[in-house]
Amino acid sequence: MSATDSPVSSNFIRHIIAADLAANKNDGKVATRFPPEPNGYLHIGHAKSICLNFTLAAENNGSCNLRFDDTNPEKESVEYMEAIERDVQWLGFKWAGKYHASDYFEQLFDYAVQLIKQGDAYVDSSTPEQMRADRGTLTEPGKESADRSRSIEDNLDLFTRMRAGEFADGQYVLRAKIDMSSPNINMRDPTIYRLRRIHHQRTGDAWCLYPMYDYTHCISDALEGITHSICTLEFEDHRPLYDWVLDKLQTPCHPQQIEFARLQLEYTIVSKRKLLQLVTEKHVNGWDDPRMPTISGLRRAGFTPEAIRDFCERIGVTKNDSWIEMGVLENCIREDLNERAPRAMAVLKPLKVVITNWEDGKTETYQIANHPQKPEMGSREVNFSKTILIEQDDFMETPPKDFKRLVSGGEVRLRGSYVIKCEEAIKDAAGNVVELHCSYDPATLGKNPEGRKVKGVIHWVSEQHALPAELRLYDRLFSHPNPDTLDNFLDGINPNSLDVLSDCRVEASLANASSDTRYQFERTGYFCLDYADSTPEKLVFNRTVTLRDSWAK
Repeated sequence: MSATDSPVSSNFIRHIIAADLAANKNDGKVATRFPPEPNGYLHIGHAKSICLNFTLAAENNGSCNLRFDDTNPEKESVEYMEAIERDVQWLGFKWAGKYHASDYFEQLFDYAVQLIKQGDAYVDSSTPEQMRADRGTLTEPGKESADRSRSIEDNLDLFTRMRAGEFADGQYVLRAKIDMSSPNINMRDPTIYRLRRIHHQRTGDAWCLYPMYDYTHCISDALEGITHSICTLEFEDHRPLYDWVLDKLQTPCHPQQIEFARLQLEYTIVSKRKLLQLVTEKHVNGWDDPRMPTISGLRRAGFTPEAIRDFCERIGVTKNDSWIEMGVLENCIREDLNERAPRAMAVLKPLKVVITNWEDGKTETYQIANHPQKPEMGSREVNFSKTILIEQDDFMETPPKDFKRLVSGGEVRLRGSYVIKCEEAIKDAAGNVVELHCSYDPATLGKNPEGRKVKGVIHWVSEQHALPAELRLYDRLFSHPNPDTLDNFLDGINPNSLDVLSDCRVEASLANASSDTRYQFERTGYFCLDYADSTPEKLVFNRTVTLRDSWAK
C-alpha cells in the first residue's frame, strides 16, 4: 500500500458482524476484547488491534474489555500493565471492564479437573526434549506418550499434587488428550498447564501451576461473554484448539474466533523481543524514544491519537499479509497537523543579521496568524529588533540559479515582516560567514516593494527576544525497508536517525509551549515539546515529521 492510496478501507470483520446481527446471533450483542500480554510496551501493531476491537464494539452499541494475559509472570510486570492502560486511554478508548487472566486461575483449574474427569486431559512426565521429538512433523504423525493411558484417578491425584507444589518445576505438565496424528500440530496433545515457581505480580506465590495461553484465552473469552474473539492471522491454526476446549467444557458461551492479517510496516520492527533488545542494549533511549514504533514513542514524537486512528482505518482489515509503506503513517500525521498545528518560527542553525538602518534599542511587535488558513486559531505576538537570526542555509554568497533566499546584494522578505537587502557579509579568519549587515525597506511591512519583485520568503527570530532551545531531529530508526529480513536486524539501524541541535532559537511565543500542542516550525517540520526533558530554561522540541516525505521512492 502506498501513501497515495485511497483512504477508503476494507474490513471484512464488519461484514461478519453485520450478518450476525441480522441473524440475531448472540441475541444481537457484540462484545469484543483487547487482550495484551503485559511483557512490553504496546506498539503500532497493537494500535491496529485496539482500534479494531474498540471501534467494532462502539459501532454496534457493544462492549470491549481490556484483559491482561498475565499467565507468564517471568516476563510480565506492573509497569507494562500501567503503560498499556495509558496507551489505550490516550488513543481515545474506554474499556467496558478491566480483567486479568489471573482473575480466572481458580476457574481455569476447575475446568482442567473437568477435562481430566472426562478423560480429555492427562498428566505427562515427558521431558521437553522428548515431547518435541514425539510431536512429529508436518508430514509425519506424532507418537503417543507412555503416560497417555494413565488412569483418571492417578491424573487427578497428580494434578492436585502439582498445584500443592509437591513436584519440581518441569517434572510434570498437563496435556489435552486430542489426536497425536492430527495434521494440525497444535492439536497433538498440547500442554495446557506447566509447573513454574515464579512470583506473580498479582497473585504472589499462591500458584506454582500456570495455564498456557491457548487454554486460558478461549475460556477467558467465554467467561466474559465475548461474542467475537478477534486475533491476528498466526492464531488461525490455533482456532481448532480454541473450539475444542470450549466444546469439551460447559462454559457460558462459545465465542467466534476471527483472524486478520497483522500490521507489517516498512522501516520498522514490531517484535517485542527485538524492541526490548533495542532498549536494553541502549540503541534507543527507552521504550518511549520517539524513534520507537511503540505507542508511547509515537506520543512523545508528537503523533496524535487521531492520526493513528486514521492510519489504522486507512490500511483496512484483511486476511492477506501485505506491507504498508511508512509514508502512509507519516502522511496521516502530516495531514492532521497541517490542519491543527499552530505555526511558529524556529532557527535551527542561527546566522546573525544586523539591520544597519534600524534604530538602536527600538522594538516593533507584530501580530502574526497562528494558522494562515484558520483565522479562528488567532494570532501571536512576534518582536522585531535591530539584530535578528536567520538560518545559515538561507544565505549564499554564490548561489545556484534557482536559489530564492538571501544573497550578497540581494533582497528577501522576512516572514510577516519587512524586506531586507544584504549589504555586507562578515567572515571569520577561516573565511566562514558569521554575520550579515542588511538594510530594511520601511515601506514593505505587509506590502510589496515599489517597482521590484522579491521572490524569496525566509523565517527569522529576534535575537533579543528569542528563546534558547534544543531541537531533536528524529528520523526513521531503520534505513532498511525490512530489517527483519537481515541476518542481524541491528545492521539495518539508520546511523542518521537522530540529529541533536543544541544551539537553536525559537520565537518568544513558545515560552509557554504545551506538551499537548504540536507546532509547525515554518519551512522546517512539525515539532512538539519534549515532556520529559524540556525545562523553562532550555526548551526541547522533538521533530514529529518533516514537511514533505524525504524518503519518497
